[in-house]
Amino acid sequence: MNHETMVEMLKVDLGITTNVYDIRLNQLLDVAEEEIKREGAVNLAPSSDIRDADLVIRYAGYLWRKRDTMEAMPRMLRWALNNRVFREKMG
Repeated sequence: MNHETMVEMLKVDLGITTNVYDIRLNQLLDVAEEEIKREGAVNLAPSSDIRDADLVIRYAGYLWRKRDTMEAMPRMLRWALNNRVFREKMG
């Protein structure tokens, strides 16, 4: 999935209908991808794997929401992240 499409999907997830935040959302997608790689998914490929793209979008959405609430990572997201790391480790 290309980065532009990922931004559009993230905007839908966040309920954003304008392009005002596009620069910030692009940055959050990049940060999310790097954070996921730091967790252990070094072969993350959101441009070619729809599951990886979805994980990056969900992680970026969490980062956006967290900036106001400082909420802990949702269990569903932690579970998905752990599964992605384990999938890579298991080959």
